[in-house]
Amino acid sequence: MKKHIAVVPGDGIGPEIVKEAIKVLDCIAEKYDHEFTYTHVIAGGCAIDQFGKSLPEESLQQCLNSDSVLLGAVGGPKWDDVDPSIRPEKALLGIRKELGLYANLRPAKIFPQLADASPLRQDIVAKGIDFMVVRELIGGVYFGEKKTEEINGELVASDHMNYAEHEIRRIAHTAFQTARKRHHKVISVDKANVLDTSRLWRKVVHEVAKEYPDVEVADMLVDNTAMQIVKNPAQFDVVVTENMFGDILSDEASMITGSIGLIPSASLGDSKRGMYEPIHGSAPDIAGQNIANPIGTILAAGMMLKYAFDLDTEYAQIEKAVEDVLADGYRTADIMEDGKKHLSCSEMGDKIVEYLNKA
Repeated sequence: MKKHIAVVPGDGIGPEIVKEAIKVLDCIAEKYDHEFTYTHVIAGGCAIDQFGKSLPEESLQQCLNSDSVLLGAVGGPKWDDVDPSIRPEKALLGIRKELGLYANLRPAKIFPQLADASPLRQDIVAKGIDFMVVRELIGGVYFGEKKTEEINGELVASDHMNYAEHEIRRIAHTAFQTARKRHHKVISVDKANVLDTSRLWRKVVHEVAKEYPDVEVADMLVDNTAMQIVKNPAQFDVVVTENMFGDILSDEASMITGSIGLIPSASLGDSKRGMYEPIHGSAPDIAGQNIANPIGTILAAGMMLKYAFDLDTEYAQIEKAVEDVLADGYRTADIMEDGKKHLSCSEMGDKIVEYLNKA
């Protein structure tokens, strides 16, 4: 198989963790006789410094011309005061919009080897944490009209949350199809007791559910969902929700797994091409020190193999190599425990490659 990957290292620790993910991809390519080529794309804060905009047209075209996109991280305090129209995060929104990436899949899974790192009580963790948050990605309040105006002598700000039926329908299909590959259970999260958008959301989700009689579906209000994630995460299989709710709940879900450095995500649309990234930020305070955890980015590269290229076996090999490395006591600084063996960012990448080659 030959595939071309647009690589967006980004800012902060982004270049360091992406480098380790490429090591793993190259190992997989050699082991399974694939050919992966890469174009390094400038986007985020570094693009602002160089071009005055976070997503230059050439960078966007490089992403559009690829078979998939691998992202490190963008942003940092250095660009907090730039014009909102060119903030580093605008690069992500731009890529998602232009590639039509309306669905974000973020797994919340705890590795048994790291159960003690979860902030939850161990009796809760022992029941298992393994669910998928499916977040609508290019609609809702983040993409609605925004304005600040003076009314009666004071500033008034507004952000419009809009959803059309087709936007809800397509993300619902993604959720039900994902559930079919897991445990056939979908929880649809909304705020239907308050918001019109949520009432439409609930109506459309239940219409789509009729096409998936083998999948159980239930509704849950977003505030209750936030409580249930920390009270009994084992009850969840697939959680589907709109953009802002999904942003918040997926961050909460990631924290109960012990470290955000371990969690990947996939942003998908109607085509196979998507964007794959770890969920954490650019961590500028540790950039350049070779101490970041590359596992989330390595697993994101694995998700790319699975969802973009249909290489399920190769993805499973990466996930198993990560689990085996953790089982043998290797840790980066963020998940270090007494009695374990500390590795730098690059050493963790090398160790995962070593275990891949042994498999």
